Amino acid sequence: MLKLQNVSKQFGEKVVLKDINLEINTGEIVSLLGQSGSGKTTLLNIILGLTKMDHGKIIFNDRDMSHVSMKNRGFNIVFQDYALFPNLNAYENIVYGLKNKKGLVTEEELQEYIDFLELKPHLTKKIGELSGGQKQRVALARTLVMKPKILLLDEPLSALDGVIKESIKQRIQSIAREFKLTTIIVTHDPEEALTLSDKILIINDGSISQFGTPKDIIHQPSNEFVKEFILKQLQIKRNNIYNIFGENYA
Repeated sequence: MLKLQNVSKQFGEKVVLKDINLEINTGEIVSLLGQSGSGKTTLLNIILGLTKMDHGKIIFNDRDMSHVSMKNRGFNIVFQDYALFPNLNAYENIVYGLKNKKGLVTEEELQEYIDFLELKPHLTKKIGELSGGQKQRVALARTLVMKPKILLLDEPLSALDGVIKESIKQRIQSIAREFKLTTIIVTHDPEEALTLSDKILIINDGSISQFGTPKDIIHQPSNEFVKEFILKQLQIKRNNIYNIFGENYA
């Protein structure tokens, strides 16, 4: 569905991405995982069309999107800070993008998204009255009503914790399954990536260190960087990983 071919990007003298090749299938959840400055956010912005790449191609459903504008790609993003309008209530935020897209969704479809994300009790609340998890759900609903071809999420769980974090994680998985929506997530947290994604792209210094399923990465790390980053550098509790993937990781 989505193919990246030899995608490269440089800012001044700094090479941020080097020959990124990637294929993502319809409905998959793929996390872009890496340290701060690794290039993962730049890659997300290139896919979105917000940042221009220096070299390479982006192919979506056999169409070359490399020079298609962000507006015309039909990929939508939920930003890390949600980017909601504080002067509008939750419902007004959800439907804001539909003002210039008359007929994009029916009233029945709109209510389906609202019900799916359990937002009906909160529609008249101003953004400042919502919890972090409720804001995230409003941001997701606002994006879903635009019927994106690909859903992009920038650190969607970073401002959340505990039960709310797990709830939003389940919502994201449900959205991808229910709407067969390809979802690409930027995260710096290996535990999030391992428990949320179908596949993980680990980026180190602008290059791909490994691309595979969570089990592949846990049981067959491609190099020492992957092994160190996943289980040591960010100090993930081994028990959390063992509970999911077993105790065969050495």
